[in-house]
Amino acid sequence: MPEPEFQPDIVALLCDADFKQRPDTRTWSHRDGRPFSKEEQARVFRATRAELEEVREQIARYRKYVLERTEATETLQCFLAPFMQQLTQKDLGNATQLMSRTNGPSSIVCSPSFSTQSVPSLPTPSDSP
Repeated sequence: MPEPEFQPDIVALLCDADFKQRPDTRTWSHRDGRPFSKEEQARVFRATRAELEEVREQIARYRKYVLERTEATETLQCFLAPFMQQLTQKDLGNATQLMSRTNGPSSIVCSPSFSTQSVPSLPTPSDSP
């Protein structure tokens, strides 16, 4: 069986890293706040180009997932809004009855307010200690 081009444990560490160096341990930390052990820090510093590329790809997939999930929620709210406005008692059951009597709104215009600021990003090589 061929060996993968990257080591999954290093990719996992990098995906879980908060890249700000902690002054108390002089290491990065995990996203939950735990500091990297000296061994973990040494391992991520030995990351290969293939491992860094895999991390970039995983973070890109994660960003796409977050964006699609956010947009789906907003799109559903925009779709339901015209129906809900027509109801005095606002619940999904009543909206469903109204939707089955009409063809729905002729044009739904929504602009997602999603911000990528909450999505993690990778450091550049100059960010590393």
